[in-house]
Amino acid sequence: MLFLRQQLQPHAPSTILARLKSWKIDIELDPHPTLCSSPTTATARPTAVPNTTGGSNLAHGSPTKSLSRPFHTSASTSTAMGSQFWSKSGSPGILHHYTETLTTFEYTPSPSAHKPHTILFIGGLGDGLATTSYTCDLVTALAPTQWSLFSLNLSSSYTSWGTGHLDRDTDEIAQAIKFIKSYKSSKFSSENGQKFVLMGHSTGSQCVLHYLYRPNPHQGPPPSFDPYLVHCERPVLDGAIMQAPVSDRQAIQWIMYEGFLGRTPAEMKQTYDTLVKMAKDAVASNSKYDTILPMELTSHFGYGSTPMSARRFLSLVSPDSPASPGEDDLFSSDLSDETLDNTFGLIARRGLLRKNKLVVLMSGKDQSVPDWVDKLKLLGRWKEAADNGGKVRIWDDERSGLIPNASHALSNDDQAEPRQFLVRRVMSYLDEVVKN
Repeated sequence: MLFLRQQLQPHAPSTILARLKSWKIDIELDPHPTLCSSPTTATARPTAVPNTTGGSNLAHGSPTKSLSRPFHTSASTSTAMGSQFWSKSGSPGILHHYTETLTTFEYTPSPSAHKPHTILFIGGLGDGLATTSYTCDLVTALAPTQWSLFSLNLSSSYTSWGTGHLDRDTDEIAQAIKFIKSYKSSKFSSENGQKFVLMGHSTGSQCVLHYLYRPNPHQGPPPSFDPYLVHCERPVLDGAIMQAPVSDRQAIQWIMYEGFLGRTPAEMKQTYDTLVKMAKDAVASNSKYDTILPMELTSHFGYGSTPMSARRFLSLVSPDSPASPGEDDLFSSDLSDETLDNTFGLIARRGLLRKNKLVVLMSGKDQSVPDWVDKLKLLGRWKEAADNGGKVRIWDDERSGLIPNASHALSNDDQAEPRQFLVRRVMSYLDEVVKN
């Protein structure tokens, strides 16, 4: 889902709704970072940019509640200079090109710092380099360790998610991993114990799961709408973390139930039905090229001015679920056990996660997750599928669970403790990865 960083409201909506309320934050990196804390005042301007593929929530306009899962956040536009989270003096690091046109930024105190281990962070819909604010807390915690955090630009970053897809995302992630591994092997050639962890937020969680459960490499010729895509073998990971995995489809259902952006539930349902029919007709009549849906209609769901293809819209809202879920519909609570067995349940078989287990951290008060979803029960179903009913051990019981009182992107002004809770869980996991 697009991470719309939540507006600083007492009842920000979850998932898609929360994504719609995501804040765009200008990022400046600090060469001498201190522990980051959540802002106490709102100076950033909220933008309606939804995320529906693993990192997005729409913020809902109900006076009594709001969705807590924002969509992937796009580049920030602040009413004040600088960032609420990052120091204005900047952050040290190295900008790498992992392809001719795609970049990744490594946070490191100096180019000579001894950091053989890597955590690669993937944001949600609308995210790009350094747009998920809680990564500043991770960067601070990692500074004295042998780990460096990399922030990634994908072809689908910022406002390009509306024509993206998970195969391309994970192929590009694989390219980045290969580049980083080669770079660190040459830099720390005397060490054989370099570790690599992939972490995703929101729609980035969809990328992590897609990376782990799909055939390696992806099968078949490139899709006709993306003819130059080249599938590549995905390297084995030492660890994987999913934070704020949410269902874009159920977030959409929620705002249709409650109304959104001043529109009634009936008006939202009418727009939804119109878009679904339009999208299905477009895909049926022209499979070679993507057809962009009218922004005057997609904007009703918080997607703003982001161009949205009929294909990606159907993947995110997945109108034929739960019987026939779209590619992006990985985390809905009504998916069958059989469906989960074919996603979470295939992680062990693919063999892309080494000795360490999968950590899944849901936000306890995610505005993108509807009230009717039992988060603990859903986590239990994912664990059961990942562990193949107890036959294997993929799920990290010790570190997976709910982040108490956490919003979707942990970017509200009351999120200092949830952010530190997240950092403690991640740091504990990284320590375990090194031991193994």
